[in-house]
Amino acid sequence: MTTNPRLSCPKRNTSIVSQSTKTSSNLRTKWSFISPVQSPQGNRGRNSEAHTIFGSWRRRNVLLGTATVAAGAVGITSILPPRTDGGNNTVAGQQSPEPTADPTLIAHRGFAGENPENTLAAVRAATREDGSGERADMIELDVVPTADGDVVVFHDDHLAGRDGTGMGLTDTSGVVWETGTETVTSAKVLQTEETVPKLDDVLESIPNDVDVNIELKNPGSSALRFDEKLTSDELETQQEIWRPFVTRVVDIVEGYDHEVIFSSFYEAALAVVSEQSMASVAPLLWESIEDGLAIAEAYDADAIHPPVAMIRGTPFFDDSRFGDANLVRRARIQDRAVNVWTVESWYQADRLIEAGVDGLIADYSTLLAE
Repeated sequence: MTTNPRLSCPKRNTSIVSQSTKTSSNLRTKWSFISPVQSPQGNRGRNSEAHTIFGSWRRRNVLLGTATVAAGAVGITSILPPRTDGGNNTVAGQQSPEPTADPTLIAHRGFAGENPENTLAAVRAATREDGSGERADMIELDVVPTADGDVVVFHDDHLAGRDGTGMGLTDTSGVVWETGTETVTSAKVLQTEETVPKLDDVLESIPNDVDVNIELKNPGSSALRFDEKLTSDELETQQEIWRPFVTRVVDIVEGYDHEVIFSSFYEAALAVVSEQSMASVAPLLWESIEDGLAIAEAYDADAIHPPVAMIRGTPFFDDSRFGDANLVRRARIQDRAVNVWTVESWYQADRLIEAGVDGLIADYSTLLAE
């Protein structure tokens, strides 16, 4: 397996993706940025001056800089209970993380609020230069195996849908990894003519200057350990379950020139990526901030991907679940980017940016549009 060595620098940066390609050097101008935050009623346009980030930034070099400029700019905050009026919860005399000037727009399943999710049509629409909203800086997608061992881009375990009622996600039924590739890839998504694609076909459809976040959803097993830091024995057992699938995914990715970050709710999935590749990883968080940060540290993660409810200093923060935790501040201390999911409105985007998150995993391209 050929991968690029991890880049090193005197002070570790916080890019959210690293090089995992078939070339040993891939410096290129490729990253588009959003201009500084404006009010919810205002617009946020592209900063055409800031379009010169080269390929190697993915090993920690953009996002912390956009949010705080330097380590000394990182603030520590104490936040009052959540507000619903859009007000500022910062106590006078205390500092919060600096607002992010250039947030990264990550197309959740190819902007699932606008397009049939995880399809070729979705990634093509999300990466158009002349779309109605912002062009995605990164595409987020989900991968699972078929019964034939092929890697397809699909979010759910079941082809038929999420709750068994109403419209199914596709017009076909069955568990994805118990269903043959031909059947899976013929399934039509959300009553459109778009079908479930293979990972190869999706990567082929994404321009090289758009980065890719691959979420490892399931290797084809019900015996997984979700959202927790494992003991060494537990981790070894879980890695054996994940290894064949992750190996196939990594092999596919290395045939393309995209900058890639692997994310997952499962520690073992990230552990296998780390043992087989120099690619960046990011734990997805669900209930435990402590476990998420521990996993991030264990695999030198470039980023963490928490839900909106974990971001303190916003009206969305759930203090009943997360107490006084300040995830953004702690991520800053560890030099990790914070890419939050799932963002569905301008109001959410503005509040999250003000709270210092680095990337928005979003369902709509217009959240940061001119």
